[in-house]
Amino acid sequence: MKELTIISGKGGTGKTTITACFAALAGGEAVLADCDVDAADLHLLMQPEVTETQSFGGLKIAVQDAGACTRCGLCYDHCRYNAFDEECNLYPDRCEGCAVCEYVCPSDAIKMVDRESGEAYISNTRFGPMSHARLYAGEEASGRLVSLVRQNARDLARERSKELILIDGPPGIGCPVIASITGANLVLIIAEPTLSGIHDVERIVGVTYHFGIPALVCVNKYDINEDNTRNIEDFCRSKGLGVMGRLPYDDTSTRAMIQGKSIIEYDEDGELARRIKDLWDNTRKVMETS
Repeated sequence: MKELTIISGKGGTGKTTITACFAALAGGEAVLADCDVDAADLHLLMQPEVTETQSFGGLKIAVQDAGACTRCGLCYDHCRYNAFDEECNLYPDRCEGCAVCEYVCPSDAIKMVDRESGEAYISNTRFGPMSHARLYAGEEASGRLVSLVRQNARDLARERSKELILIDGPPGIGCPVIASITGANLVLIIAEPTLSGIHDVERIVGVTYHFGIPALVCVNKYDINEDNTRNIEDFCRSKGLGVMGRLPYDDTSTRAMIQGKSIIEYDEDGELARRIKDLWDNTRKVMETS
């Protein structure tokens, strides 16, 4: 089983668009995983039919047995998040799950319990099975939810005899990104030729190097600034990274999104689709040897 994670140093570079195209080109032989649990959007193109829903518990939250509380004030004195007032009344929406109140309470009136922080889904799509999730607004532990999405994807791949998992990774370089690339066979970094894009590539390459994960690069909308494209390619060569493709700026991607389709479905014979097919072929060849 091979795992390919598609990432970038920021949002809006085209990760999800390319993941959807790869799903179409895989011909139903891949499991899809949307690991951007904070702002998932692969489902907008996949229109998944949810077959299974799992509750996800992130941080724990304090609950209070008012009858057992002696109003000693220790919870109020020790809570740094003002989750208690001077009368020892608990305000759950302020709780950050640190558990100091449970630790200091002399009457065992406070317990930490699991808090539902999101949902994970198993779905069917026109391109095969999909694992995805939704983290509720304001909740924590997105890295743990990403790990659950990936484990569900692996289980699906084993159950349905799929040899490839395509992972739509989250933006940035934080904990969710680390959870989406750890243990992957290969990472494809989508770069954009802007000054901030160059910086983003440098950051995300540093993360992949730190965790020892092989990486490839594709420059999206390369023709909006070809000088910056060359700078990105020079940086990649200096790091020994292969540049698998250049994709031109093309509003076909927007028109395809409006129709809820991948570019491959919307305009299979167009220039952009042809370049994405080449990107897929080049990336797959590297995957076979990784």
